[in-house]
Amino acid sequence: MPQDTSKDTPADDQARDYRPTVFLPKTDFPMKAGLPQKEPGIQARWEETGLYEKLRAARAGREKFILHDGPPYANGDMHIGHALNHVLKDTVVRTQSLLGKDAPYVPGWDCHGLPIEWKVEELYRKKKLNKNDVPPKEFRAECRAYAQKWVDVQREQLKRLGINGRWDKPYLTMRPQAEGAIVAELHKFAETGQLYRGAKPVMWSPVEETALADAEVEYADLTDSPQIDVAFEIVEGPLSNMVGSHAVIWTTTPWTIPVNQALAYGPDVDYAFLHIHTQPDGEVAKSARVSDVLIAEALVDQFATRIGITSDHYEIGWRGKGSDLAGTIVRHPMHHLGGFYAKPRPMLAGDFVTTDSGTGIVHMAPDHGEDDFDLCKANGIDPVFAVMGDGRYRDDWLWLGAGDVDADGKERRRSVINKPFNAPDGPICSDLRAAGALLSASADYHHSYPHSWRSKAKVVYRCTPQWFIAIDEALEHISPKTPQEKGWEGEGGAIQPSDETLCAAPTLRERALSEIEATRFVPEKGRNRLRSMVEGRPDWLISRQRAWGVPIALFVHRESGELLVDPAVNHRIQTAIANDTVDAWEESRAAEFLGPDRNPDDYEMVKDILDVWFDSGSTHAFVLESDEWPELQSPADLYLEGSDQHRGWFQSSLLESCGTRGRAPYKAVLTHGFTMDPKGMKMSKSLGNTVDPLKVMEQYGADIIRLWALSVDYTEDHRIGDEILKGVGDTYRKLRNTFRYLLGALDGFDYDKEGVETANMPELERYMLHRLAQLDATLRTAIDDFDFNEYVRALSEFTNEDLSAFFFDIRKDRLYCDAAGGLERRAYRTMLDILFQALIRYSAPVLVYTAEEVWSTRFPERGSIHLEELRALPSDWADETLAARFDAMRDLRETVMEAIEPLRREKTIRSGLEADVIVPTNLVPEGFSDADLADLFIAASVTRGQRDGVQVTRTSDHKCGRCWRLLPEVTEDGALCGRCDSVVAELDAA
Repeated sequence: MPQDTSKDTPADDQARDYRPTVFLPKTDFPMKAGLPQKEPGIQARWEETGLYEKLRAARAGREKFILHDGPPYANGDMHIGHALNHVLKDTVVRTQSLLGKDAPYVPGWDCHGLPIEWKVEELYRKKKLNKNDVPPKEFRAECRAYAQKWVDVQREQLKRLGINGRWDKPYLTMRPQAEGAIVAELHKFAETGQLYRGAKPVMWSPVEETALADAEVEYADLTDSPQIDVAFEIVEGPLSNMVGSHAVIWTTTPWTIPVNQALAYGPDVDYAFLHIHTQPDGEVAKSARVSDVLIAEALVDQFATRIGITSDHYEIGWRGKGSDLAGTIVRHPMHHLGGFYAKPRPMLAGDFVTTDSGTGIVHMAPDHGEDDFDLCKANGIDPVFAVMGDGRYRDDWLWLGAGDVDADGKERRRSVINKPFNAPDGPICSDLRAAGALLSASADYHHSYPHSWRSKAKVVYRCTPQWFIAIDEALEHISPKTPQEKGWEGEGGAIQPSDETLCAAPTLRERALSEIEATRFVPEKGRNRLRSMVEGRPDWLISRQRAWGVPIALFVHRESGELLVDPAVNHRIQTAIANDTVDAWEESRAAEFLGPDRNPDDYEMVKDILDVWFDSGSTHAFVLESDEWPELQSPADLYLEGSDQHRGWFQSSLLESCGTRGRAPYKAVLTHGFTMDPKGMKMSKSLGNTVDPLKVMEQYGADIIRLWALSVDYTEDHRIGDEILKGVGDTYRKLRNTFRYLLGALDGFDYDKEGVETANMPELERYMLHRLAQLDATLRTAIDDFDFNEYVRALSEFTNEDLSAFFFDIRKDRLYCDAAGGLERRAYRTMLDILFQALIRYSAPVLVYTAEEVWSTRFPERGSIHLEELRALPSDWADETLAARFDAMRDLRETVMEAIEPLRREKTIRSGLEADVIVPTNLVPEGFSDADLADLFIAASVTRGQRDGVQVTRTSDHKCGRCWRLLPEVTEDGALCGRCDSVVAELDAA
């Protein structure tokens, strides 16, 4: 609150200067914050004095609250999303500590996988080096060094935000102990029969040459995607006039035609034969040697438009259901190449076939589609693995393999995601056109297509041998949530079921869904999102074909293909990796791992690495349950991340823990939205609309970022920008000014000499006790709800409306002008001390640096504010009867202020101190005298009348030369009122 300078000079220059007799606030605490300059020094002091360790000692033995940190990738500077995320985490931990709980915070980083490897490869490419030419151990060492560099950078940046944690010993997924523990978690799945190797189509990045998890894929709209209609000649069928006609398929992925093995129809779809008796207008269709075609009747018009014909150009012959097509055989348009293409293709019934678009007949490439794979597998058709990891057809493939060259002898094959390769004039369409099978081809189809979020390149479905965790197999060897449930024995981990209870255990999917229902979600909508993802997800693909990561450290028998499941072998592998990093998994140590009873030549060492989501999903095992951090425990009370982690860390952690422990690793999940620019647009470097938190801290300070992060509704997408930050700065200045006023007003306060029992305080002070009790309850509820937007709002409104604009404004006269030892002044100062003790604690989790500065200004000998706890407020502070009277009085006060304002604007009066006010008697709450109202309204006088509405006139009374109040007892301007005369006399005597 700004100091009232109206009392700094007397009204009459000839009168005595009473300024030395006025008790103005005194403090060295500056209004100008200078946060960018001050905060680093405060942070350094915390480190020097061991604040984190002191807090652990102070809370030892208390109820624990464990927030488990989700590991960010160590591959770049902190961005605004990091800042929001970590401020929220820090505030959760600090508010729980404020409640008196032991709330440790161990930060962590994800250090393996493509985000790191991709960055290192970029560095190689700049040097014109090939990763494959570098020994794997050397490459991994560079990845490790790169990750460590960014761990160190991000650690300092996060510390600068005021995040208090175990920075001297964070967890890193690349630490050898962590790598060994991750392998141990993998072995639990293997030993309980949940792990298997199978060939399935998975999302594959030809650029990065690895399988991708769903969380690593993003979708982008394509406006120039190809779409083609291709005719497959029918060579055998149940209908007499079917042979010689053509079944037509439509696809947006021409590159899959070289791997086609079947066609699919919908058994309940209505189909028709079209006899095309007139040359089509479409340039492509003119070259097609096709006159009779089979398509879904509902799609005839769309098809006709694509090939350039109208209803005048064709007539419909046979009509029937898809089920009538059973037994139909077609041949590939490129059958003349022989080999793979000479084999007849069956038409199969597929329930997934619709008439939304296309032709109602779908070409099946089991290598490159989930429906394709499942339908073909059910009919004994296996994938052929024609497309290699880089997206090109393999060398020996007949069509577009290494031997397929153009007229100039130039190899025609390209990566399947290469745009010219799939274009209407590309090699696939050109060959189909030459074969007379291409009915239409264009590059103007609009649809959403998956891309790798790192390389931004298109991904494809590609069938490769991969490792999966089955999520629909019974968890026969995993304990449920409690040892007593359904007769299971043990406390988690991989155990055997009770001999007496051999009933079927739930599947991993069922256990995960059950745990979702038992988990608290903030906001609640997160439950539905995670549930829907778990309900619809396939088996968990955990293998990657890269170099930098934790190996799938398993042996497979070369002849039988069986996975070796031997706990003793597994233990040796885990120990070696925990001691020597993932570099221990190498061929030269196979005999050591297998032991003397097995021949290494009989076994294949798996070379794939684990999906990084398995790494991060296992962190609960090697962090919360580790002796390295004894202050932690499992399960965590809270996981807190962005909403994208429903498909990422929240889900992988849930599946990993349910698969190995039969329960979720968390009791609650909190989700925040994404930070957008001031217009609500997604931030992008290319758009130039990003906000760098490092620059914000340089300009405004970390406390401003913290206040912003806790002021927005973080449960939804939210915004940041210069104007928004300026508004946050205004809020900050008001809070800072409140503390500056309190520090000044409490100068020299000593409760033992000056304190007043709350029961002996005037009503206004006791009303403020009630308001403080209400605020305390609101803030405690906000802490329980993790509702920091409400926390900051309630705190800010209390300081602005209850204190600065009301309580401080009314009581400044008592503070400045009452006798130093007067009861009412002492009661006010006692109340200010109560407010200070509460507000500094309430503010500490939000304004971590400013709160420390304020606290050390008043109590330099008492250590850090962040070691303090909330004080339980006496229950008798809440007084609803008193509050009702004062609330009504405040409504009347607002009305009076509004009535005074026109006279002040017209300069009839300079302030309410010059106003005589008449208020309707019926509006005055019981228990307030006219003198009380004059004090509360800060007016010269208040009387009651019977008229409607408030009346205001300029008083004719004279102004006291010390307190500036206009009172009847003052004989002339500059003379003293009775109170001031008594105080001055006492001061003069002293």
